Amino acid sequence: MPYDDPMNETTRIRDQLERSHRGPAWHGPSLFENLEGVTAAVAARRKVPGAHSIWEIVRHVTVWEAEVARVIDGKEYVSLQGDAEWPPLTDTGDAAWKTALEELDGANAALCDAVTRFREDRLNEKVAQRDFSFYGLMHGVVQHNLYHAGQIGLLRK
Repeated sequence: MPYDDPMNETTRIRDQLERSHRGPAWHGPSLFENLEGVTAAVAARRKVPGAHSIWEIVRHVTVWEAEVARVIDGKEYVSLQGDAEWPPLTDTGDAAWKTALEELDGANAALCDAVTRFREDRLNEKVAQRDFSFYGLMHGVVQHNLYHAGQIGLLRK
């Protein structure tokens, strides 16, 4: 979707979410562009001691996209922590990797749908009991995606 097309702000945010997820993104490869061709074995490998694997990052991005979608739809915001934020891997087989990628895609689709339903005139409202707005929350998840896309790109090398 070209940036010079007339669109409202929630449509622009959705566009940025889609670009961070599938591309094309201005900065470089999106999440899925960096995940293309990654096998379950590569995704599960811990290449840097103490750092997360590609697979763990995928699950982390998935839970945050799903959480933000729920908050946009009215759920109370909770700052995820521990296993809720970094779900442990219990199965590192090929089928589980395929499922993880499908769940990431599904979380992004749900988030994009929630952004589309969100009334633009509410963007500057504060998220309940937080010091940031829905606008900041939505842009924050785009930034989160791109941060982790970069990590995945480095871990692939």
